[in-house]
Amino acid sequence: MPHPATPPEILTFGEAMAMFVADTPGGLSDIEHFQRRLAGADNNVAIGLSRLGFHVGWLSRVGADSFGEFIQRALKAEGIDARYIHIDEQHPTGLVFKERAQGGADPRVEYLRRGSAASHLAIEDAKAVDLQSLAHLHATGITPALSDSAYQLSRHLMKQARAQGASISLDPNLRPSLWPSENAMRTTLNELAGLADWVLPGLTEGQRLTGQKTPHDIAGYYLDQGASAVIIKLGAEGSYYRGTLDGKEESFTIAGCHVAEVVDTVGAGDGFAVGVISALLDGGTARQAVQRGNLIGAQAIQVVGDMEGLPNREQLQALEAYPPKA
Repeated sequence: MPHPATPPEILTFGEAMAMFVADTPGGLSDIEHFQRRLAGADNNVAIGLSRLGFHVGWLSRVGADSFGEFIQRALKAEGIDARYIHIDEQHPTGLVFKERAQGGADPRVEYLRRGSAASHLAIEDAKAVDLQSLAHLHATGITPALSDSAYQLSRHLMKQARAQGASISLDPNLRPSLWPSENAMRTTLNELAGLADWVLPGLTEGQRLTGQKTPHDIAGYYLDQGASAVIIKLGAEGSYYRGTLDGKEESFTIAGCHVAEVVDTVGAGDGFAVGVISALLDGGTARQAVQRGNLIGAQAIQVVGDMEGLPNREQLQALEAYPPKA
């Protein structure tokens, strides 16, 4: 699909990896056959928004290797604007191996990403970004965990997007193993949350980052830092909203969607982000955004891959017209 000459209206940034999913259940040491897929929280969101008809760009570095080529081809096939993807001749594309989940359990994953091309992301990689064309920037807490230079890039893009008047969303996407310490993770992500309009933590993530226990108090922590909306994922129970998106402060919980069979929980939060962001950019209300977040998050957990369950606009309209019933 050819990309428009105009720069992207939405930008995401971070690391994509070639993912190898086990063909059968069991420990990774016992698996001989894998399926190759695409992984990466920020590019999952990019793909989800692109499928809904938005012009989305993705900024990253990939290695000058076959996996980097695979990632570029896969994203271009999804309509992602690739103008901000940099080829790194010195460092490899990251890889991830994932067990085949059973019974709705979280699958075990192992990464080969240390020293990857994307871990060398830096402010200079954003030099060509046309910020004036940007309506929205989506950030995750994974990118600043990759390296100090990737953190500096995250902070730079969020500050620049805010200065240009674009809306900004942040999904903490906690990956404790990537951080030097719990304190570094908490301090850095709370600082970046102060640059975001819409903060999208899971309940456990919010508790870990803020020290607060209830959804109301976690939301209050980020609203006090300047967020206009905090939407907290509650798993099967749905999600909680507190904010001032519709001109008045309100808070509510919307129940989760019925799911007949949970296949793989990875990617649920990215699907949720796609729902919330797309609804708000469509001009929807806070309730409509949370409902769509729940709906698309529920689709994501019914397939093996991280983003294969994300709907296109026609599929979404059908889902919203006839939501799954228990």
